[in-house]
Amino acid sequence: MREAAQTRGGDWNLADCTLVVTLEPCPMCAGACLQTRIGRIVFGAWDAKLGACGSIWDIPRDPHVGHTPEVFGGVREAECARILGDFFSTRR
Repeated sequence: MREAAQTRGGDWNLADCTLVVTLEPCPMCAGACLQTRIGRIVFGAWDAKLGACGSIWDIPRDPHVGHTPEVFGGVREAECARILGDFFSTRR
């Protein structure tokens, strides 16, 4: 997100940007999305342990935060789960 802001002349308002990731953001990443006012979050695999965009917590849709990005989860879920599984199997 820092790099995205730098390409925009240091502007941290990323309302017209989309974050696309393979795994559902954790609470820290979801919070960073809210701080930068990112407009859209798109992820593939749900995270049953630390997911913070709909599975365990739903931080972006919490009525107490001032910004609500669009959230699309489960996009190409099987493919993303396979990619993550392959990656972590080489790390163990």
